[in-house]
Amino acid sequence: MIRLYNTLTRQKEEFKPLKEGSLSMYNCGPTVYNYAHIGNLRAYIFADTLRRVFEYQGYKTTQVINITDVGHLASDQDEGEDKMTKALKREGKPMTLEAMAEVADFYTEKFIEDLASLNINLPHQMPKASEHVKEDIDLITSLESKGFTYKTSDGIYFDTSKSEKYGELTGGGQSQDDTQSRVATNPEKKNPKDFALWKFNNTLGWDAPWGKGFPGWHIECSAMSMKYLGESMDIHTGGIDHIPVHHTNEIAQSEASTGKKFVNYWLHSGFVNVGEEKMAKSEDNFLRLQSIVDKGFPPLAYRYWLLTAHYRKTINFSWEALEGASKALDKLYNQWQEYNSGGSVNKKYKERFLDIINDDLNTPEAIALAWELIKDADVPPEDKKATLLDFDKVLGLKIEDGAIKEEIPDDVIKLVEDREQARIIHNWSRSDEIREKINALGYEIKDTNDGPKISKRK
Repeated sequence: MIRLYNTLTRQKEEFKPLKEGSLSMYNCGPTVYNYAHIGNLRAYIFADTLRRVFEYQGYKTTQVINITDVGHLASDQDEGEDKMTKALKREGKPMTLEAMAEVADFYTEKFIEDLASLNINLPHQMPKASEHVKEDIDLITSLESKGFTYKTSDGIYFDTSKSEKYGELTGGGQSQDDTQSRVATNPEKKNPKDFALWKFNNTLGWDAPWGKGFPGWHIECSAMSMKYLGESMDIHTGGIDHIPVHHTNEIAQSEASTGKKFVNYWLHSGFVNVGEEKMAKSEDNFLRLQSIVDKGFPPLAYRYWLLTAHYRKTINFSWEALEGASKALDKLYNQWQEYNSGGSVNKKYKERFLDIINDDLNTPEAIALAWELIKDADVPPEDKKATLLDFDKVLGLKIEDGAIKEEIPDDVIKLVEDREQARIIHNWSRSDEIREKINALGYEIKDTNDGPKISKRK
């Protein structure tokens, strides 16, 4: 029995899928106007771990992570300039949709590279907001027909006074009130909580029945999630900063349009702080995954460190903590490599592991259990090896590959990552070309359900 902490009800609940044996999950994706920082990446390690827990137990999963490449304003609400427009100014590019797409494609590629480095499974769908404007317009039209919208001089707004349960994700709206009060009030709004569904822009954007412009950030996620997962879905995740505004607004507009419950389980991951401050691109405490690599740490050391804390807990990043995680991960790799092969998964430890991960993804206890197993003299070494490899289906630390990481040159690993990116976009000729390069270097690649496996050619 999988139990998850549901932000909507503020308690742990037994997971009951909409469709037996299946999981539908939407994870709020990055706004690709800059590199992702390591705080952003925590949300995707969490989502990946969540997906692995379900797949470990035989669920058929459908995961969607969107790419926000338009419509996300600087304040996360209805004020300020579009973040993609901000990126165009920063990089000295013209104010065109073509230039915006160029910037978005660059940072999307870097985001996908970060996912690969952290051994995060790619989602089944990764829709771009800019390619789903029609769906946004259709959803806004639906809301308009039901009387939930009104027009101001700068856009089309959702009337929250007509949403009876508005703010339920925050426990009645107090957090929502506090957040909204920090934003300058648009005097044309009927209610300070009302939010933009469409923002007018006469020079840049898309044509719509109400005027040329851009979709709002919130409507994009509703439109994309419902297109790929249906009007109701099992799980929706994001960072805790999404609770009071973005996810609250998603619920309001989605349920107003369909009359159905939008999401059954809302799950949120905590912040990664530097010192006592939340990591943010606008601050000097912005650390990329590349920042970790430049310091000599493997990306999976960061994944290991995150797993030693519960996903809902806000944690403080330090180089000392990362160094400790890196040493522990190396020790785990080396220990695994010392064991002989040919063993079986220990049933007692597997049962305990299941109980732990099914208790709201208790990864700190799962890591502790792995070390307990290593120290258990009653378990044969070959069984320890098989059991640790079984645990890694959820932990995603690449124990098998990590133990032989020194044997595979960096240029071969880079080719494997490039090939995975080619496969994502269905560039099969490029994928085959890279495979031939890998073979020429004396290695072979095998595609499996757990991702590509690289080994020396015999």
